[in-house]
Amino acid sequence: MSLSQARVATDRPARYGKQLAAHLGRKIEAAWSEEDGRGELTFRAGTGTLVAEPGALLLTVEGAAEDLPMLEDVVGRHLVRFGARDELVVEWQRDNGEPGLVHRNEEPPADGE
Repeated sequence: MSLSQARVATDRPARYGKQLAAHLGRKIEAAWSEEDGRGELTFRAGTGTLVAEPGALLLTVEGAAEDLPMLEDVVGRHLVRFGARDELVVEWQRDNGEPGLVHRNEEPPADGE
């Protein structure tokens, strides 16, 4: 199994962790513990954890090496969409030393720009 992690700077890590688990829980098995500030995600292709730390939400996905990009994309893309106002950036780092995907809110330029 391969692993990828991202540390997402935010002053509301528990809020985003809970929101991400609730949203993904509509399609996969997902849980969030308010008490522990921790969430678990179960995909067909792997697993994920969400951990609220002071000033950051730590994301981890684990699965076969060929599935890491998909797992990174699902978790990162949704979190960035929820955190658009806070301009969250998710930059994955894989356990083999390779950089993973990078997610950031990239709004199209307004008309006339």
